[in-house]
Amino acid sequence: MVRTDGADRLIEGGLADLLALPLDEARARIDAATPVDHPFDVAAPVDVQEVWAAGVTYERSRDERMAESTEASIYDRVYVAERPELFFKAPASRVVGPGEPVGIRVDSDWDVPEPELGLVFTSRGELFGYVPGNDMSSRSIEGDNPLYLPQAKVYEAACALGPAIVPVWAVEGPFDIGLEIERDGAIAFSGTASSASITRTAEDLGAWLFAAMPFPSGAVLLTGTGIVPPESFTLAAGDVVRVSLGGVGVLENPVREVGTDLRGRTKEGTR
Repeated sequence: MVRTDGADRLIEGGLADLLALPLDEARARIDAATPVDHPFDVAAPVDVQEVWAAGVTYERSRDERMAESTEASIYDRVYVAERPELFFKAPASRVVGPGEPVGIRVDSDWDVPEPELGLVFTSRGELFGYVPGNDMSSRSIEGDNPLYLPQAKVYEAACALGPAIVPVWAVEGPFDIGLEIERDGAIAFSGTASSASITRTAEDLGAWLFAAMPFPSGAVLLTGTGIVPPESFTLAAGDVVRVSLGGVGVLENPVREVGTDLRGRTKEGTR
């Protein structure tokens, strides 16, 4: 789903066909598309695109990665390195949309959402648009050993996007990013950040992502988080997570447990 001027637009051929075009041709197709006078109730705004993510792009994220990790110095080094940390997050089939539950692993006892600016790129690596994203993460698994990063980041319902992609010509950054976590009808945590604090540009991140991999249907890249709940907080099943991206949209998802408990842990809402 693509949203311009506050209206969703029906795009013939779907997102993959749209992102296969040069940016100017994609814009012309959107401008010619039929606007719909009501929001679509749909899944995540991807069809076959892979979702990737960048880490340690905010000073706050670097500090928290260093605090949780048994190998703290690697995060300080990557924060200032020319090459960013990029990792695979989810295929389109594993991305959840607005209103669908995001997951917390039952074999983790410290779980957080990561509200992020999502960048949508065409097949040529041109920046096409923006989308709110939630990079769900297990801080206990991630902090235990840096080599466990895939298990901390890549699992069932660990990535949420939506409600829509807003093209680059329809909105201008930097963006205010917000996070609210609701528990039992009350706000258990809230925080704000700005995409202006990202240490790398969208163009730089996109260039590294496309440097050695083709994406014929385009790709989505999450850009890291500057909002981190306190160490005493962990998500619990039944929580509701809201990620807001100023001028782009609000992504809301309930939380559920996923996976198999191999160590007999009991999950709670505080650590």
